[in-house]
Amino acid sequence: MGLYDQYKNEVLQTSLWLSDHGYFGSLRGTGGNVSVRVEDRDLMAVTPSSVKYHELSLDDICICDLAGAVVEGARAPSVEAGLHAAVYRERPDVKAVVHTHQIYGSVFAVLNQPIPALLDEVSFSLGETIDVVPYALSGSPELAANVAAKLKNNANAYIIQNHGILALGKNMDKALLAAELLEKVAQIYYLALSTGKPVTVLPDQIQEMARSIREFEVNEARKKAAT
Repeated sequence: MGLYDQYKNEVLQTSLWLSDHGYFGSLRGTGGNVSVRVEDRDLMAVTPSSVKYHELSLDDICICDLAGAVVEGARAPSVEAGLHAAVYRERPDVKAVVHTHQIYGSVFAVLNQPIPALLDEVSFSLGETIDVVPYALSGSPELAANVAAKLKNNANAYIIQNHGILALGKNMDKALLAAELLEKVAQIYYLALSTGKPVTVLPDQIQEMARSIREFEVNEARKKAAT
């Protein structure tokens, strides 16, 4: 077993699950990408560029450092590898990143509209609101910089304008859950808006509680990373 095979397998199995459940927006395409941080190293395992998910093997998953250099793997890493690296540099609490083109999340990406605090399970897991990252070309340094600038709100999910969504987690299971919860609340919000009736949000004290929980978790991770 290779040194990084555990991480490669995690990325591979997550990618297949997301593809099978429609989170990449197409079954035949190669859109979206997945990564996991290598424990105690400034490295990540990340999906390669332009390979169909059901044609991936363990050897296709790339190991890169956070500057973008390939440490292991014959294929080119995802064009969004820089975006993933930016998340890991800015947020020591994040150990896994999922970028998808899921349908309802993408509705709000093209509307350029954040999703407010609607459900407590979503707000406590993802953050009080799901903000929109300003558009930049896929794979560009500008997009990575736009994502990095938003990470200061300590949320675990973001909408990328005219693109898709970004879900973060302290492990891969939590990142997957973040993607699921974002799609759930996006669908609920879309359907609620379609009625034309007012949409209620969570009380201010609950939103503040969600904000405080996320701040505490991120600050604790920063302290641990600094030691």
